[in-house]
Amino acid sequence: MKVLGIVCSPRKEGNTEILVTEALAAAREAGAVTSLFTVADKAIAFCDGCGACLKSGVCKIKDDMQPLYQEMLSADGIIFGTPVYYNNVSAQAKTVIDRTYAFRQTRQLRGKAAAAIVAVRRLGAGQVLSLLYSYFVAQRMIIVGGGVGFGRDKGEVREGVGGAPGSTALEEARAIGAGVVRMVGRMGK
Repeated sequence: MKVLGIVCSPRKEGNTEILVTEALAAAREAGAVTSLFTVADKAIAFCDGCGACLKSGVCKIKDDMQPLYQEMLSADGIIFGTPVYYNNVSAQAKTVIDRTYAFRQTRQLRGKAAAAIVAVRRLGAGQVLSLLYSYFVAQRMIIVGGGVGFGRDKGEVREGVGGAPGSTALEEARAIGAGVVRMVGRMGK
């Protein structure tokens, strides 16, 4: 069983990466093989709306998205992490979402367990989780849930609260990692 963590933050080792890394640690403890893909310092172009993927099922743009495509296809579960910027996903997260449009046509992500992790200062966690859940549904993935970590500066989520009453950000991340492994197990993979 393989679980992939995708960090869609432009900051290396920031709050989103801390939370996704914590989720992957819990997934490993639950028996999964894990991998981490960070978009920071990667060259990933915007979708240009050419429509080539509608015919071929493959995006024609050759860039650092190609390794992520392979990672996503080989994973049984995916943990998608993004910071919240202006009450929305990061531009990097939106680019990754748009570039996986080719998968939607061929349903290549169908049946994969999916969870969201968002790092937020104050506002927007609920609507970003909702957006990511909608993305998972469009790709026909199985939604495991989502976790929230509050913190402004790099590293603050280590001490920050989570979205649920009485939870910490790290506890929520760990619950997401373990939950993805449980869901993949239930699906018989």
